[in-house]
Amino acid sequence: MNKVDRYVQASTRKKTTLSYQAAVRHFEEEWGGYLPATTDSIARYLADHAETLAMNTLKLRLAGLAQWHRDYGFADPTKSPLVKKVLKGIREIHPAQEKQAKPLHLAQLTQAVAWLETNLQQAVATNHRAEQLRFLRDRALVLIGFWRAFRSDELSRLCVEHVEVDPGKGMTLYLSRSKTDKQSNGKTYRAPALKQLCPVTAYQEWINAAGLESGPVFRSIDRWGHIAEEGLNSTSIIPLLRRILRGAGVADAEHFSSHSLRRGFATWANGNGWDLKTLMGYVGWNDVKSAMRYIDGNAALQWEAI
Repeated sequence: MNKVDRYVQASTRKKTTLSYQAAVRHFEEEWGGYLPATTDSIARYLADHAETLAMNTLKLRLAGLAQWHRDYGFADPTKSPLVKKVLKGIREIHPAQEKQAKPLHLAQLTQAVAWLETNLQQAVATNHRAEQLRFLRDRALVLIGFWRAFRSDELSRLCVEHVEVDPGKGMTLYLSRSKTDKQSNGKTYRAPALKQLCPVTAYQEWINAAGLESGPVFRSIDRWGHIAEEGLNSTSIIPLLRRILRGAGVADAEHFSSHSLRRGFATWANGNGWDLKTLMGYVGWNDVKSAMRYIDGNAALQWEAI
C-alpha cells in the first residue's frame, strides 16, 4: 500500500467501508445486478427489496452503490429523480417506526453496578484475578458509557494516553474522531467525579488493576486473566452490556443496546432540568432531531410542546 492509498483508507471508517462492500456484494451477487448500474436497475433493486429490508438498510445499500460509482468515475444513478420517487413510494406504502434502543434508566444502572460490585468482592475473596479484572472493566465501561453518553465505537477507541484524571474532581477524555466529527478534528470530553456511580473512580481502579499505561482502555480478558493488546470490538459491547444486565436481573435485558447508555443519560439529563442546548452540547448532537430521537417518550412530547 502506497502513502496515498494509506491516507485514503484512513479517511473512511472501517465499519463504513465494510458496510459499503456488503452493499455492492448484495447488489451483484445476491440480486444479480451489474455494475456500473443504470437508474432502472437501481429502481428495480429497491422495489424488489421494499418489503423485506428496512428503509435505513435500503439507504445504506444506496450509499454503498453511490460510493462505488464515485470511486470509479461513473455517474451516480442513485441520485436520479426515479430512484428518489421509488424511495418516497416505499416510505408511503411500507411505513415503519424506527426502532430505538431501550433507555437504561438510572435505577437500572444502579442495579447493574451493584451486581458488578458484589461479584467483584466475591472474586477478590476467592483471589480469582480474571473475574476481578472483568468486573472492574465492565463497571468502568458502563459508568463512562452512561455519564459521557458514548457510542460503542467511542468506548472501543478510547485510549489510556488520551485520558487525564484529576482525582476527586473529574477526568478528560480525548477522541481523535467520532461519528459527528466528520473532519476528524478530535474532541475532548469531560466527566465529573461523583459520590455515587463515579466513572472516574471506576476508571482508575480498572486501569490500576490492569496495569495499563497506553493503548485501548477496554480490552478482552481471557480465562487466565491475560489482557489483550487490542481494544474490544465495538460490536462486542452490546452482548457484553446485555450479559451484565441479565446477571443483575434487569428486566428485558435483550432489548438494550450500547445506545441504551446514551439514550438513558439523555433521558436522565432531561428529567433533571437540562435545557436542550446544554444537552446537545454535552452529548455532541448537531441538530435538534438527533437529540429528540434519544429523549424518552414523554420527555420528547414535552420538548415538542415547548
